[in-house]
Amino acid sequence: MQFRRDPEPAPDAPLRPGRRRDPAVDDAVRTAVLELLAERGWDGLSMDAVAGRAGVGKASMYRRWSSRVQMVAETIAEADRGQVTVPSTGTLRGDLLEVVGAMVASLNGPVGAAARAVVGVLPHEPDLAAAFREGSAGIWEDAFVQVFTAAVGRGEVDPARLGTVAGEAGPAVVMQRWLVLGRPLDDELVRDVVDRVMLPLLAPR
Repeated sequence: MQFRRDPEPAPDAPLRPGRRRDPAVDDAVRTAVLELLAERGWDGLSMDAVAGRAGVGKASMYRRWSSRVQMVAETIAEADRGQVTVPSTGTLRGDLLEVVGAMVASLNGPVGAAARAVVGVLPHEPDLAAAFREGSAGIWEDAFVQVFTAAVGRGEVDPARLGTVAGEAGPAVVMQRWLVLGRPLDDELVRDVVDRVMLPLLAPR
């Protein structure tokens, strides 16, 4: 399958010093990106389509995002960032229930529908893959790292297990259910992932 690439944009004048970006434009574009990805997939998304759906000029878009890749990666990352608040419940189990639960909520919503369209083309779009790893995937990874680091300080996690597959196993189960198996993501899964996968693998022995 051939994936269409948007032509390189013509150079556009940067925003004048002191001129602020209109958040209403940003919000309209990001909403349009999420909707179009869910409806048409990556191959059906273009700067023209987003501009038309958002009701904004392409010049305004190119002043913010230099390419479709940058626009999509930033949109999904910002949406995920809004879902993640690193918890401080005082226990590893409590923190993990919060973070895994937030991940499930994100995947079940508009961000998940858009991300599903993007994940399938990452092998064909190296720039998008790199941006996705640094943005959306990196946001969730950072959240788990902060939870694990706090748990190490409380003696709940074996430090030797950090950076190993023990910390990746729980999110991997969630992603397999969501992306490959198409099974429901619910509160029961969140509890099972935390109690039966993550805690046994991470606890000191």
